[in-house]
Amino acid sequence: MKLILSSCDFRNEKSRKVIFAHLKKKIEKCKVLFIPNEKATPKAIMSGKYHARMQEFGFATENVWVLDDSQADQFRNLNPDLVYISGGNTFATMQKIRACRFDKEIIRYVKEGAIYVGGSAGAHIASADIMHVAAFDDLPDGMSNFCGLGLFQGILLCHYTVEREPLYRQLQCEKRYPVYALTDEMSLVVDHQKITFA
Repeated sequence: MKLILSSCDFRNEKSRKVIFAHLKKKIEKCKVLFIPNEKATPKAIMSGKYHARMQEFGFATENVWVLDDSQADQFRNLNPDLVYISGGNTFATMQKIRACRFDKEIIRYVKEGAIYVGGSAGAHIASADIMHVAAFDDLPDGMSNFCGLGLFQGILLCHYTVEREPLYRQLQCEKRYPVYALTDEMSLVVDHQKITFA
């Protein structure tokens, strides 16, 4: 199981190089399941804007699936090389994934060999718990489940700067989970439970 977690994913040159270095295939041959953030509507997905975004990074359009949560069953039983969850509101994106019961599908894909790439919200979502993200993301009304996907048995502070140091220290003192801080220039790679920073 391999995870590549960062604050900025493909939009940051350093993060992008880390992702590309871990791909099992040439990028134009790599099949990616892109799970966009909470703002993605069926109309926006149909417009091709999300496919174009992946094409901008070098993926072939025909090798890109963009999850439409209103038709989630169409995205089960695929064979992606990469599962990518982008930035956005961590809670709203997690809630959207859970509402269409796609959380277990993501976990299955990753356990079967797909590389998980998470940027910001996507990185938080991979982790054990997302409650601490309330310090900087708005909570949707009525949300009560703050578990992440549990692919990574720690928690992250993305976009880490000195302003977030008090929260980092508080989370460390709580000792509920290992805590990792990621600046916009850093990536965390988890390869069969071995953790490295890049």
